[in-house]
Amino acid sequence: MTEIRQITKDEAYNACAPDDFPAMMDVDRYGNRSSAFDKIISATHDHFWDPLDTKYIDFAEPFDTETQMIMPEEMIPEFRLPCFQALSEKDKVRFANETARWSLSAILHGEQGALNLSASLCHILLDPGAQEYAANQTREEARHVTAFAKYVETRFGKPLPVGDTLGALLTDIVNAPEVYKKIVGMQMLVEGLAMGAFATLYTGSNDPLLVKLTQLVMTDEAFHHKFGKIWADRTIPSLSEEEQNIIEDWAAHCFQTLLFNLVNPEQKKVIYPQFGLDWETVQAEMLEAFTDDDRREQMKEGTNIFRVLIKTLLKAGIITDRTKDFYSTYVDMDELKNEGDRMIGDDIAEDGIKYLKTINFSTNEDALSGLSAAE
Repeated sequence: MTEIRQITKDEAYNACAPDDFPAMMDVDRYGNRSSAFDKIISATHDHFWDPLDTKYIDFAEPFDTETQMIMPEEMIPEFRLPCFQALSEKDKVRFANETARWSLSAILHGEQGALNLSASLCHILLDPGAQEYAANQTREEARHVTAFAKYVETRFGKPLPVGDTLGALLTDIVNAPEVYKKIVGMQMLVEGLAMGAFATLYTGSNDPLLVKLTQLVMTDEAFHHKFGKIWADRTIPSLSEEEQNIIEDWAAHCFQTLLFNLVNPEQKKVIYPQFGLDWETVQAEMLEAFTDDDRREQMKEGTNIFRVLIKTLLKAGIITDRTKDFYSTYVDMDELKNEGDRMIGDDIAEDGIKYLKTINFSTNEDALSGLSAAE
């Protein structure tokens, strides 16, 4: 793999081919350990949790999905469409919860993608510190898969299949040989998407179990996002114009794919037939009901997942004058630029870490007072 494909600007992100295990046994490699990820690694104990231990979360907590919507009615865009007006109240609840099932299944598939991607980084990152961080994230993503699989099983029985768009993007990112594609695609875009989605679930869900689950997951995801930011801080300023364009184009491609396809009716077509509807009708009415002006209005909300993605890319230096017009169609770029560096969900994650410390260090007050989250 050539340097231009890897676009490596810092030794901490040097990589070998996935099948080049002998490179991992090079005797000089073991002593070349970056300290860039030490704070994130050492903070792992602050936000440890076990989805199968009821002292952290109890999946037996009841919720009547027959009569209660997991997400409030105003957050279900289809309810504004003419073809949904004939649904009974019972079917509205059922559709709302099938929509939640679809969304949470997508999150589950995304967490599986993050698990596999983190594991794939372990196979190629030559820096022992970067490799240790990737191994830590792999373990954390594994508990997310366990947790969301358990939630879906508890509330719905079985997850729905991954949508074509998300499935193809995750496959592309996981299998990519280039480190920049993995980090921009997963650590920044998909993790940014997840933080926005989790913040929305945390602030909006009617199910206390889902609220607790999303906060626990966010205590991990906030650190995963930091790994991508470290890469950006150490890489973007040193890029040539050609390399900057390659990364910008990849990011714009991923963003556009997610924006126009992630939640459209074609991706959700698996849930419509049971309500006597077809996705083409829903899509036609959706296009008439929701315009670019509606998208822009929605992206004024701090928890909007696509606003979070644009802010992530902008703050990382991956949006320049060359591409900002594409994103400014939907958000005020100057407003985003003037916002602080804190991301949506950071406060929720910090409160979650404080909660976890009371559990993990309740028998050791000295440890509790001496530990803090990575900056």
